[in-house]
Amino acid sequence: MASRLINYFFELLKSIFGFKVGEIRIIPVSTKIIFVFIIIMLVSNFSSNYINLFMHRAAMTKLAQQILVKDLTDLFNLSTTQYDLFQLNIAALNITNQNNLSDLDKNELKKFKDRAIRNIEASSMDNSTTSTGIALGIEENGTINFTGARINIPKIFTDTESLNTIKKNKQGIILFNYNNLEYLGAYKYEEKWNLYIMRAEEVNTFYSDSNKTFKIIFVIIFIFTSISTLIGILILRYILRYIGIFTREFVRMNKDQTMNKLDLSNAPNDDITFLGLTFNVFSDTISNLIEIFKKFVSKDVAYRVYREKEIKLEGSQQELTILFSDIRRFTFITEMLGNDIIKLLNLHYECAIEQIVRNYGIIGSIIGDALLAVYGTMENIEDNNKDNKSLQAIKTAYSIQKTTLNLRKEMKKRKERLLEENITLTEVEEKVFESVSIEVGVGIDGGRVFYGNIGSYEHMTNTVIGDNVNNASRLEGLTKLYQIPVICSEYVKNDVESNFQNKEKEYIFLEIDTVQVFGKTLGKKIYWPIPMKSFNKIEKDFESYEKGLHFYYNGDWNKAKTHFAKSNLPPALVFLDRIKNDNPPKEWNGIWKATEK
Repeated sequence: MASRLINYFFELLKSIFGFKVGEIRIIPVSTKIIFVFIIIMLVSNFSSNYINLFMHRAAMTKLAQQILVKDLTDLFNLSTTQYDLFQLNIAALNITNQNNLSDLDKNELKKFKDRAIRNIEASSMDNSTTSTGIALGIEENGTINFTGARINIPKIFTDTESLNTIKKNKQGIILFNYNNLEYLGAYKYEEKWNLYIMRAEEVNTFYSDSNKTFKIIFVIIFIFTSISTLIGILILRYILRYIGIFTREFVRMNKDQTMNKLDLSNAPNDDITFLGLTFNVFSDTISNLIEIFKKFVSKDVAYRVYREKEIKLEGSQQELTILFSDIRRFTFITEMLGNDIIKLLNLHYECAIEQIVRNYGIIGSIIGDALLAVYGTMENIEDNNKDNKSLQAIKTAYSIQKTTLNLRKEMKKRKERLLEENITLTEVEEKVFESVSIEVGVGIDGGRVFYGNIGSYEHMTNTVIGDNVNNASRLEGLTKLYQIPVICSEYVKNDVESNFQNKEKEYIFLEIDTVQVFGKTLGKKIYWPIPMKSFNKIEKDFESYEKGLHFYYNGDWNKAKTHFAKSNLPPALVFLDRIKNDNPPKEWNGIWKATEK
């Protein structure tokens, strides 16, 4: 239970603070809404309460002024009464001229005056309920004649600006500083005593209750805001949950470089769901365009366009392996099938392209019955791409041979069933059966070639250009001569064998001949890659052929003929026909020159 609560808490935090994509933090919309809502709510509550506090203080100040005026009136009347009593005491002493008094009379007079002052001081604070309230009798020079207070206060009125205002106006309400405190006081000039009588209270005394109330309200606002925020988070998280789902899906799509539809099965009927529906329509459209795009361009180009968001007219020199395949007797097949040749080609290419893609190759071009595939461009794209490019090309070549072999077997079975049913095939039907039993030759070469986009920004194509591309086509043409399915160059042989250093060999390479292909000036060795599982059956033929080829190169055609005759490999028949004369031509160098493509 505790772990579930902890997980829920962390999920809640994640839904509030979002998550990071690279160096950028994705903040949920609900968090922004809640943040704005909290600010507005706090500003509104505090503003309204502050205005209320301000108005309350104004009312409190007005009430305080009324109370102070009442207390001042009582204090003023008290001081007048005490002055009258003071005058009666003087009269009782029969003092008519206070300027010509004896020392005894002066002492008596001082006693009467001090008694009056003490009576004023003693009675001045009777109506005050605070510890900071004061009553003052201020002389013209600022000296405090009498004080009424529950605390010790100075005997000098130091606020000269306020003192000048008091002397100027004689009576009124004033704010002043005294004893390092701010006071609100009511004052009035008393002519008999020649004093300014003042009754005052510290300002904070009036506001203390309202300040306490404001603090309590602040705490209440904070508590209710926190509760409302939590409830708001939960409600908004539920209402806007599909925004989070959409965001996570978009992040995943961007990471995986894919375009998928959003799951809206349980989404509410609001504008967010409508946005998701719109995206799904857009996703379908883009996905269809991408699928169509992939059918017309190679996979690595589609990947690069998706990643870089553009196609450029550019290319580079790369070390690649080229596979070229061609259907034998295509002219005869076209004559027999007519328009149906398209169906047969599509059936063939369906199988061939599947094998090319499965072995991480790309389609360079398709021209009629000829197909060009390129290997090595997907090495940094496909995670499962473990074999080297030449090995992939050879595997593809034999996979294509296998599919065409299966097609020939199927056609043969159908023909046999018709014959078993005593259905006699016409000459045309016989030729049709023969034409659909297609055979394919494959030539493979590799090396440094140009690979990239050529054309214009109006129309461009992805292509591979180089001498090795042409040579792959020439090698495919030699498969008909030597009657073998696959021929590769020495580059391919070396490239594959370097891949077998730490594992079991899959193919063994038979050197077939050294050929100067049509249109070239140099002779190159050509090889037949033979699967190891088939090698045991032809090992003796293989050895005989190698010996015959050795003597053939050295010009000893008589011995070469003997060894070729012992080999049952198809190319041996070519050599037996070629060396039926025992002597090689003059200036023999072991290179056979092809006279046609």
